[in-house]
Amino acid sequence: MAVRPMRIGAAAPRGQWRALGLSLLLVIVAGGVGAIASLDAQSFYALLAKPAWAPPAGVFGPVWTALYLCMGLAAWIVWRARGDIAHASDAFLLYGAQLVLNGLWSWLFFRWHLGALALVEVCLLWLAILATLVHFWRIRRSAGLLLLPYLLWVSFATALTAAEWRLNPGIL
Repeated sequence: MAVRPMRIGAAAPRGQWRALGLSLLLVIVAGGVGAIASLDAQSFYALLAKPAWAPPAGVFGPVWTALYLCMGLAAWIVWRARGDIAHASDAFLLYGAQLVLNGLWSWLFFRWHLGALALVEVCLLWLAILATLVHFWRIRRSAGLLLLPYLLWVSFATALTAAEWRLNPGIL
């Protein structure tokens, strides 16, 4: 029986499942870092003066769950397309940077109540997501498309952070 050579992006099926699991685990960890800072977020959020267009607190959990799933799938698609992380190192460095920034925002806003710094940070997060999306798009369009809802949500979150910081000078 002849053995077919494996091409880049065609990892063994078991390796693909491990990579998918690792990719999803990574976003779960990133989300967990933010969640630790957000343990009292619902009560703190209730204290804030909010713009009329602010969503209720219960919206954030389901939206972030869906976004983290899309992020993990996008990274997995890029990994599969390139065969490993080394063949997409720029894209994965940006991906890692935006994951760190993603988790940091919750600490700045919910734990430390640093509204101005949270606003600056979420702007940096937005730029990191955009750069990651562009890199992922160039590797696989579907991976870039999976990050588009994330970019849109963080655009909304940036506006919300700015509005809440402005409306709550004594708290943030």
